Amino acid sequence: MQDHSATVPWRGPLWAMSILLALLGMLGPFAIDTYLPAFPAIARGLDATPLQMQQTLSAYLFAFAFMALFHGSLSDSFGRRPVVLWGLSMFTLASAGCALAPTTGWLIFFRTVQGLSAGGGIVVSRAVIRDLFPPAQAQRVMSQVTIFFGVAPAIAPMVGGWLSEHLPWQSVFWFLTGVGATLLLTIWRALPESLPGHKRQPLRLMHLLQGYGSLISNPRFILLALASGVPFNGMFLYVLAAPAFLGQHLQLQPGQFFWFFMINICGIMGGAWVSGRMAGRVAPKRQIRHGFVIMVTISVVNLGANLLLAPSVWWAMLPIGIYSFGWALMVPVVTLLVLDLVPSRRGMASSLQMFVGSTANGFVAGVVAPLAMHSTAWLAFASLLLMSIGLAAWVYLHRRWPELGRHITG
Repeated sequence: MQDHSATVPWRGPLWAMSILLALLGMLGPFAIDTYLPAFPAIARGLDATPLQMQQTLSAYLFAFAFMALFHGSLSDSFGRRPVVLWGLSMFTLASAGCALAPTTGWLIFFRTVQGLSAGGGIVVSRAVIRDLFPPAQAQRVMSQVTIFFGVAPAIAPMVGGWLSEHLPWQSVFWFLTGVGATLLLTIWRALPESLPGHKRQPLRLMHLLQGYGSLISNPRFILLALASGVPFNGMFLYVLAAPAFLGQHLQLQPGQFFWFFMINICGIMGGAWVSGRMAGRVAPKRQIRHGFVIMVTISVVNLGANLLLAPSVWWAMLPIGIYSFGWALMVPVVTLLVLDLVPSRRGMASSLQMFVGSTANGFVAGVVAPLAMHSTAWLAFASLLLMSIGLAAWVYLHRRWPELGRHITG
């Protein structure tokens, strides 16, 4: 069942809503990428061991993934705005707590609170898009959000690096405090409530469990979540392995890593832009197929090149950028198909989709990247394998439910 009507009209320009929701979605990754360059300074300031510093990252990631299960469901019951505003309030206070932390233990605690609160923005923003806009417009907004979202990985490390180099390490978290407070004020003033009271779901344990059970047992949901979440790791693997891939294999200096991230960001922004142009013109199924064709082709080429040629900076980074283009071309469409599976539970669907993606990210970060990062050929093979999991999910979905995504929607 699909709900093709928007609930509440948005009378402003699409780009304004796109920027607003992209800023919400950027908060979670920003809280990671901004503080990573400050690792050495934080370790010196708190006399922390490498294990303790890793725990500050792990605590955030685990809390983020865990709470991703609930942000959307809470927004289905209480509305989108309250969940976002409470999440931003907690994030802002937790960021200030990180800046004031006297010991590593307190830093880990406040990083956990950051993780619990930061995911609300990206989870709820997806539901807001589909609440406010019919399918074609929703795809354009989702694509624009992806474009703006692609800027975060480039800006955040530069900001964090500059702050940790010129100011005490606490400045990184005071910066995040300012970001949270600014977003809180902006969202409070500008974001409309997109879920009216009569469409909200009762917050009862059995009702909630039934909703989760219904989604988890829905093979279309699981396959769509795998098709969108796992292929991302074909690109993310290289980001996680960047010190080895760029520093050891391509022999680049840390100051030159920027080019790799720029190539990926251009790929994401380009794919998202093309996706937005296709909205309402090309059937969702065809657009997803185009994205997978690009990812399959470049993954095979990348593996072959790494088996036959010595790694070289002149060609080794380009395939990942092209892969990013293919992923960004199809992921806005797949996300909307997920949300439209259960129009009455879009928040929950967004939560579970995020949880599947976060779980895959964690597995790749903890298991796949450490095993594959010592060889460019193994990196290319692992990237192809991860993409193939998403491809297999989509191919089965396409054959089992051929009507899904067949028609162009307005």
